[in-house]
Amino acid sequence: MEKEAIIKLRIEKSKKEEWKRYCTTRNISITSLIINSVEGRLLDNERSIVLKFIEKQDNLFVKIETNINQVARIANGQKLINANELEKFSEKVSEIVQLKKEQNKIFSKIYSMLAK
Repeated sequence: MEKEAIIKLRIEKSKKEEWKRYCTTRNISITSLIINSVEGRLLDNERSIVLKFIEKQDNLFVKIETNINQVARIANGQKLINANELEKFSEKVSEIVQLKKEQNKIFSKIYSMLAK
């Protein structure tokens, strides 16, 4: 998209310096700060933080799912599992399924925000 228009803002010099410091700490431009703020979008650095969080969460669930598979292999190999242990395991799996559903709802909301 070609940029054809220029908007000039007049603000106090101290305010400009404050905005520059803010942008420097977040590694974004003043233009990005203004446009994203006005349009109600996530700032570029916030978007990066959110994506890293999503990736970390997804990796955590992959580890949990791997552990579930390992327990299932052990149970299948032994052909016997204590009823108490099976109940605990089932509760944990149900809890994980619920957490995964909640995570997916949150991710859907985040993705819709990122799409703005």
